[in-house]
Amino acid sequence: MKIITLDLETFYDSKTYTLKKFTTEEYVRHPDFQVIGVGIKVNDGETAWASGTHRGIRKFLSEFDIENSLLVCQNTAFDGFILSEHFDIHAKRYADTMLMAKAIHGADAPVSLKALAERYGVGEKGTEVINADSKRREDFTPEELSKYGDYCINDVELTYDIFKKMVSSGFPLIEMRLIDLTLKMFIRPLLHLDKELLESHLIDVRSRKEQLLAESRCTVEDLMSNQKLADLLRSFGVEPPTKISARTNKEAYAFAKSDEEFKALLDHPDLRVQTAVAARLGVKSTLEETRTERFIGIAERGKIPVPLMYYAARTGRWGGSDKINLQNLPSRGDNAGKIKNAILAPDGYVIIDSDSSQIEARVLAWLAEQEDLVTAFKEGRDVYKIMASAIYNKPEEDISKSERFMGKTVVLGCGYGLGAEKFRAALKTQGVELSEEEAANIIRTYRETYPDIVRLWRSCQIMVQNMANGDSVPVGRHGVLKVLGEEKAVRLPSGLTLPYKGLRAHRTEEGKVEYQYRSRKGWNRIYGGKVTENICQAIARCIIGEQMILISKRYPVVLTVHDAIACIAPEGEAEEAMAYAEECMKWTPDWATGLPVNCEAGYGKSYGDC
Repeated sequence: MKIITLDLETFYDSKTYTLKKFTTEEYVRHPDFQVIGVGIKVNDGETAWASGTHRGIRKFLSEFDIENSLLVCQNTAFDGFILSEHFDIHAKRYADTMLMAKAIHGADAPVSLKALAERYGVGEKGTEVINADSKRREDFTPEELSKYGDYCINDVELTYDIFKKMVSSGFPLIEMRLIDLTLKMFIRPLLHLDKELLESHLIDVRSRKEQLLAESRCTVEDLMSNQKLADLLRSFGVEPPTKISARTNKEAYAFAKSDEEFKALLDHPDLRVQTAVAARLGVKSTLEETRTERFIGIAERGKIPVPLMYYAARTGRWGGSDKINLQNLPSRGDNAGKIKNAILAPDGYVIIDSDSSQIEARVLAWLAEQEDLVTAFKEGRDVYKIMASAIYNKPEEDISKSERFMGKTVVLGCGYGLGAEKFRAALKTQGVELSEEEAANIIRTYRETYPDIVRLWRSCQIMVQNMANGDSVPVGRHGVLKVLGEEKAVRLPSGLTLPYKGLRAHRTEEGKVEYQYRSRKGWNRIYGGKVTENICQAIARCIIGEQMILISKRYPVVLTVHDAIACIAPEGEAEEAMAYAEECMKWTPDWATGLPVNCEAGYGKSYGDC
């Protein structure tokens, strides 16, 4: 397959019309959109530049066999979407140096073309684009356009050279396939939006917000009072976030615009919480309002390009992008399923959503070689009742619904070393009150019931201690992971690594030794339980990725959310397609022999129906 490296230069205005102010979808579909020129390179041949009318650019692009080639760009979602929307050109496969860099160097690593050119020593990125600010193609002089062409050609050459270096260093082919699938969800949109349903939902959301503000009887002064706001949140069942004040060095409420945990409450399933937090932050709209408005805008412009960021998390998981995070559409509370119901399959098709069941808990038991738990998963036993039976010291058949809920909370929440105090606080947010003694007894019971999982935490802690000194100590089930002490990373089954950059021992003010690794935001504490969580999430993601590729061989994948994969299939073969998706989601790679995975699946005309 030919490799075509491409870069499109487009009109922008730094004051009114840029990708910082617009989403990619909005920018490309905007009336002011204009392609100024394009640079294109076939394999290692000379890069060509062309500028001209829309018809002229279309004719130029048609001379290249893009439809049967691998298209490589820096930010392919942008260039590929332009080719699709404005020129009806679709590459056979897509690659992206920016996304590859996130997988190689870490989700928070600098991945701009300038940063990658410096990292790989392939040259320097130019600055000619600055001189193009607010200029449409017809505003350029021939000399200016020629310089802009040189700038674009340089970008294409840098992108190609970076791509070659990434591939030659052994970038996994399976990850290339996942990048391609992720990009196609955006570049070749298949799903529709029900605009009328969204507009009706927006009216309901605004009405409900005004009603809640009136019912709360809160004044602006009340919301600006830390204590009154804290009391209000507690009345909604939410424990207010806290921090150590830099001014007083004492615990204080974390209610500032810069406090991430507080801002996260804008997405709380309880609209009362969203409304109070939005009012405190001075935000006029709740997240559900702005999100619904954004979806309505997309519906007016066309199909919905599904914006997912490949390798958004350090464990490799996908994340939201383009300001419509499909990873956190409400599934609880007043807004549960409302937007999901507005996401529709194409005419004559259904959406099939298959969700991996308890995959992290299963990976944890398997990796830790906690064989009794692995066997229980394999046999399809109710592992939540098994845990509850140990907690309440009674037969499984006598476990009540509330007791099973406790067992479920413990199995899903305590596998990474959660302590009694945090466990108690987590349950409190769900409306369950435990005494300190009860919480301690439950944590102790979990650890006594599954000692091999506890041993895995300890093994991971030993690994961290040794890795800080550049040494490699094996961890987990034999042959699954490879610890790279000198690189301060863990090699995953995908071939990529889970890095702990700059891992070091650090002595706290209290004299305690802890371990830290470096990120763009500073130093992060790392310990055995956290490493266990990182590894299990990363392994689960490796499995989900391979399952996604299997599904895509027969049906177009249109979305992935956490541990679920959605595809579309003709209505007439809905049952057959769902059975195939389930089969794929129950499959495990050779390196995961013995791991008992399972899934639940459903289908419908809308995403919410699944």
